[in-house]
Amino acid sequence: MKYNWDWTVLISEPYMDWLISGFGWTIAVSLLAWILAFSLGSILGILRTVDNKILRGFATGYVELFRNIPLLVQMFLWYFVFPELLPHDAGMWVKRDLPMPEFTTAAVCLGLYTASRVAEQVRAGINSISIGQSHAGLAMGLTPAQVYRYVLLPVSYRIIVPPLTSEFLTIFKNSSVALTIGVLETTAQARQIEEYTFQGFEAFTAATLLYILVTSTVMLLMRLIEGRVRIPGMISLGAK
Repeated sequence: MKYNWDWTVLISEPYMDWLISGFGWTIAVSLLAWILAFSLGSILGILRTVDNKILRGFATGYVELFRNIPLLVQMFLWYFVFPELLPHDAGMWVKRDLPMPEFTTAAVCLGLYTASRVAEQVRAGINSISIGQSHAGLAMGLTPAQVYRYVLLPVSYRIIVPPLTSEFLTIFKNSSVALTIGVLETTAQARQIEEYTFQGFEAFTAATLLYILVTSTVMLLMRLIEGRVRIPGMISLGAK
């Protein structure tokens, strides 16, 4: 049977509004999850390089746990299982009274999962710096915390711009998993349009173009940032 193409469905009501709404939820989930992932991942990455064995062991355990459980499984655990483990009133609040429980759960789950990956990038960036710089900072009278703040972290973040860019793109694409718990993001809205109109090719082509638009924009911006902050002599994506 010949497929009946109809691109006008994408600009018809309410389908265009669905796509715009889904794209907005995708951006919101991704940004909130990235804020959590970057903040927590930075802390965990630092803890993985400290001398304290307890703190280092805690950070390592977190990374190994969250990094090795599939994201989809974690999404289901946070949404369906975690509320049942809480006291009754707290569990009911999470399931029923928490503002936008699907959105909140998706952002938190995605952020905690990606934090384990960001932690590895931060750890690698810190470990790539010559130990002589740490010794020099300590010799100048800086405390270990000040060495991290003024010496190690400013340099390591400049080194790991490319892998952090990759992690943000990954978190943006992984946001599509949120549809499994009811978040009507871009992919979910494309599926809904297909169910209502049977124009699946058009709907998913539009969703694909939206993803490409965001990822291309992010890559362009991060290349510019990388070119500005790169350290001369370091091998990086923007070295040329």
